[in-house]
Amino acid sequence: MSDDGVLLVIGSGLRYYREYLVESVHRRAVAAGLRTVLLNNLTPTWQTRYFDEITVADVFDPAVMAATARAVAARHRVVGLLCWDEPLVLTAGELAAEFGVPGLGLGGVHACRDKHRTRALLTAAGLPQPGFAMPADLAEARAAADDIGYPVVVKPRALGASIGVVLAHDPGEFDAAYAVASSASAVDQGVYGARVIVEGYADGPEVSVDGAVHKGEYTPMFLARKHSGEAPYFEEVGHVVDAADPLLADDALTDTLTRAHAALGVEDGVTHAEVRLTARGPVVIEVNGRVGGDLIPLLGRVATGIDSGEVLFDVATGRRPELTPTRRAVAGIRFGVPDHDCVVRSVAVPADAPGLVTAGPMVEPGTTLRLPPGGYLARHSFVVCAADDPPTCEQRLDEAAARVVVTADPVDPPERGAVFEMPAGLLDTDA
Repeated sequence: MSDDGVLLVIGSGLRYYREYLVESVHRRAVAAGLRTVLLNNLTPTWQTRYFDEITVADVFDPAVMAATARAVAARHRVVGLLCWDEPLVLTAGELAAEFGVPGLGLGGVHACRDKHRTRALLTAAGLPQPGFAMPADLAEARAAADDIGYPVVVKPRALGASIGVVLAHDPGEFDAAYAVASSASAVDQGVYGARVIVEGYADGPEVSVDGAVHKGEYTPMFLARKHSGEAPYFEEVGHVVDAADPLLADDALTDTLTRAHAALGVEDGVTHAEVRLTARGPVVIEVNGRVGGDLIPLLGRVATGIDSGEVLFDVATGRRPELTPTRRAVAGIRFGVPDHDCVVRSVAVPADAPGLVTAGPMVEPGTTLRLPPGGYLARHSFVVCAADDPPTCEQRLDEAAARVVVTADPVDPPERGAVFEMPAGLLDTDA
């Protein structure tokens, strides 16, 4: 083993979603005198400028990921480990514990990844939670829904991005909802895959909070107001981060999140918590053991000045992060979603618009986009805008999104019984 310290990153993620984080991590590593090593599933392209060493391996196979990471640890002194891709977080967290470097902790990473365990731990800690059950089959699921009381939400036990999450208002809608969630959960071959959870519906606006945990101490960084697509599904179509959001000063919300992280046993890391603001107070829906997706960390940086990449580096290497906002602005993102299943022929995004920060296409020509329940993350583009206040930001997002030009051909829905495929946008599949 060489004596040089390295920061190990597992999975770079898609370029348009994660390069800004990689850039910040690389900058901090250089300043700290650390080399950077990446384990990635594809031959690197844009990643080469940020990493001193890159190993290509199937990181989506836990055994392969672990063996490859251990080979790195045999060559180098690993002083920190980072991972922000949801399917990889569990094994990466276990490796951080094995290597003795800061991480979510074994208890914390399993509690975040397993939504059933999340519910059980938060309920035991006395936090407001909906009724929940993890049935073995449809008959048990029907009985659980009756016991919990409608409306209920049916969801995969361990998937992210609201894939397979469906609202059922009554028994007449339940069987179809259960079938959708079951089909989606079957693609997850991990330890918590292929199971479905039934839980009571927590009514109220939904927000997400990205926060940092250092030696068990939780601090919120920024909050995003979520915009969802049409019911009964919960796909995110946009987010808005306001540095002056009054919820950041809400003691009930902060206390709920602090208690939730303690109950889950999170030790060190950056988390993305989703919360419903119900009539009985904040209800934690889930805590993800990673930074937010959907470019939320970029929105947070534009709005508050807090750089999630720098925070990630700090907590992964045992440093107390600096979380004081340096800006007071508003930033939002809007995703372009088709009205129907289609094959995309071309996407053109605006180069200029009021308050435009960035915009980009999210698919290549020839990509088939399918809306729920036949598919998820049917996004052809995104626009990010900034402003001084939320109404102006929303207006600018409307204007920028209206300038996106898409040509596409409609396609028939998938055949009944077709195997659900994981959306490419959830994985690191860019070339």
